[in-house]
Amino acid sequence: MILQEFQCTLCRRRIKIVDQFDMPVYDPNTGFAICKKCIRDINHYLDEHDPHAHDEEQNLKEIFAGELGGLLKKNKPHVIKAYLDEFIIRQERAKKILSVAAYNHYKRMKYDCENDGSEDEIDKSNVIIMGPTGCGKTALLFHLSKLLDIPFAVTDASSLTEAGFVGADVEVAVRNLYYAAGKDIEKTEHGIIYLDEFDKIARKSGANNSITADPGHEGVQQAMLKMLEGSVVEFTARGQRKHPEAPTIKVNTRNILFICGGAFVGIDKIVAKRLKKGETNIGFGAEIESKEDESKFDELIHQVRPEDLMEYGIIPEIVGRLPIICTLEKLDEDALLRILTEPKNAPVKQYEKLLAMDNVKLEFEEAALRAVARKAIERKTGARSLKGIIEDVMLDVMFDIPKSNEPRKIVITEACITEGERPKVLPVKDEAQD
Repeated sequence: MILQEFQCTLCRRRIKIVDQFDMPVYDPNTGFAICKKCIRDINHYLDEHDPHAHDEEQNLKEIFAGELGGLLKKNKPHVIKAYLDEFIIRQERAKKILSVAAYNHYKRMKYDCENDGSEDEIDKSNVIIMGPTGCGKTALLFHLSKLLDIPFAVTDASSLTEAGFVGADVEVAVRNLYYAAGKDIEKTEHGIIYLDEFDKIARKSGANNSITADPGHEGVQQAMLKMLEGSVVEFTARGQRKHPEAPTIKVNTRNILFICGGAFVGIDKIVAKRLKKGETNIGFGAEIESKEDESKFDELIHQVRPEDLMEYGIIPEIVGRLPIICTLEKLDEDALLRILTEPKNAPVKQYEKLLAMDNVKLEFEEAALRAVARKAIERKTGARSLKGIIEDVMLDVMFDIPKSNEPRKIVITEACITEGERPKVLPVKDEAQD
């Protein structure tokens, strides 16, 4: 269906409008119209012949280089780690790795700005981060992004598909960063992209033979190669469907730092198999798997090598572009207990502040907190489920408390967590008698 028909004033071509994206520049009062082909030609000519374009670009780089100098002084590795220590319990090695990676990313950007055109280059060091569910991977990067003054965007890698298939193309990751940077291309090109659930795109031929794996996952990894290494990625704006004539945004990913994270379930067994290679594994010399293997997880996860990732199902080309391997340990009961109470945003502190607004003092017995930690371990969800367990216990109390503004005290006991007993609500005046 033809919506309208125009004649381009410049090239004199007849333009049949069959879609809103084909709409040219048109003035109904004068009949003046310019087709999209002529507009692109004019823009291309201006980009090539504008004498001030290079000067403006150079000025932006100098301003950006100056800003980086201040950021480097403010965000040194020990400062970044100290900030992460306020929110993340344990995971000392992972915090050091990410602190150094972020700092070196700043330094690399500063070097590129100050040595533009030089043949010497500092290659970027993309990071792969792995650890069990609920160990703090996403929390680490969330708090790192709050500290850093450069754009940071998270994209779920499991939602990405090969070009031409239903789903999101890999370019979506760069588009998310573009919007996180406030549509500033210069800032976008120096940001950080976190690809979460990266292990879900491991190819089926790897050791991670999940029956739900998509055979196209290897194609997704192949599509990521150029983006990780550094290339010009072209994408349309949000809410705009792909169309040959639709305007696109171009971003160079050469200076974007990529952090790929996931649980990588079973990779510890791959490491154990590699370490045991050459030992006697049959007959009387065979080793029987036991519950003790679980206690060895932390020891094994820190020994992950590139060949283990390849056996898991990550293609060699991708592994080569992720030189830094950052691993996190499992969280035991003591660690989960500390997470409940110590960080600035600890779940217990959050509930204390919420109830204080209703003139109520909240108190958790240590046995109750340990019961919460044990329940999280039983669920095998780590720190992820701590707040949900407390929420189940607190629901009825938080519903009833606003009915009165009298000062009260609420005590959460072990029985509240393990047996579903209702928390004790005590008047403050009777607190001393309790």
